[in-house]
Amino acid sequence: MSLQTLPAAEAAARLDSFSAVIDARSEAEYAEDRLPGAVNWPSLNNEERALVGTIYKQVNPFEARKRGAALVAANVSRHIEREVLDKPKDWQPLVYCWRGGKRSGSLSLVLDQIGFRVSLVEGGYKAFRGVVLAQLPELSQRLHYRVVCGPTGSGKTRLLHALRDAGAQVLDLEGLAHHRSSVLGLIPGEPQPSQKAFDTRVWQALRAFDPARPVYVESESRKVGNVAVPEALIAVMRASPCLRLELPDDERVALLMEDYQFFVRDAELFCGRLAALTQLRGKAVVDRWQSLARAGDMDTVVRELLLSHYDPGYSASIQRNFSRYGEAPACLLPDRGEESLARLAREIAAAG
Repeated sequence: MSLQTLPAAEAAARLDSFSAVIDARSEAEYAEDRLPGAVNWPSLNNEERALVGTIYKQVNPFEARKRGAALVAANVSRHIEREVLDKPKDWQPLVYCWRGGKRSGSLSLVLDQIGFRVSLVEGGYKAFRGVVLAQLPELSQRLHYRVVCGPTGSGKTRLLHALRDAGAQVLDLEGLAHHRSSVLGLIPGEPQPSQKAFDTRVWQALRAFDPARPVYVESESRKVGNVAVPEALIAVMRASPCLRLELPDDERVALLMEDYQFFVRDAELFCGRLAALTQLRGKAVVDRWQSLARAGDMDTVVRELLLSHYDPGYSASIQRNFSRYGEAPACLLPDRGEESLARLAREIAAAG
């Protein structure tokens, strides 16, 4: 037998060395967060886990364990039949559950008896979560950042993507959060990750960066939609050198009309989001914007949103929160075109 138990920190450091990472928890637990790259082979699915828990509380633990054992055995059999029969002898999985107990142990025991080299995460997902939280400050502080600043619609996210294409290291927090970081920023059809999952995504991104090279990141606030940027990361970002991206207003309006096509196509969706600004801008202003949007005059609404709502707030916030913004060099974009973005990205990446 070759079953081994690994401390969570060692398992996390060696994730890429395993043939597969298997999460034996229920679908709901897996959906909330998991180890990077993990696949879900539930030892007990959502309904079965609830059933066993009810028996445990309402009858007794012994009856719950009997029922749980029968369900786990049946599920493990299905996983073996579906996923394992084609695996070679040198296949080496890493397996975990919530605390490294019965659910992952049952699956691991069967895989070990077959003859695979199986590793178990000691302490399970709970211990891995502790590793992520413990390492995030160190990972954040070992890197040096260049913060891309600029008003809404200036193309910050597009520039990050162009920088990545130019070979630079990029931390796209909005991409990891599935949110564009404003009241209008939730992307239809792309639910945000849980806070735990966002933390894991940031941890995974940070650990892949080369500390000898700069990491480009956008000037985010503490929250990106409903998830919070790790405290240590936001602190070091706010003390980092900045770049000030500038784009003509007409180009900013056009860029936002392109990036927010789902609002252009669905005026009622847009109006619903605008309603969230009533307390800040007043009912009369928001009603006017909603009327213009329903009449198809999105251009006017977007322009007024930029100039009267987003720009004043951004200017005050960026100077208050990013201590080196005042010394930021201007990065001038004549237009929003790919060629202009690529050229600027190459210049920035070359300067380092």
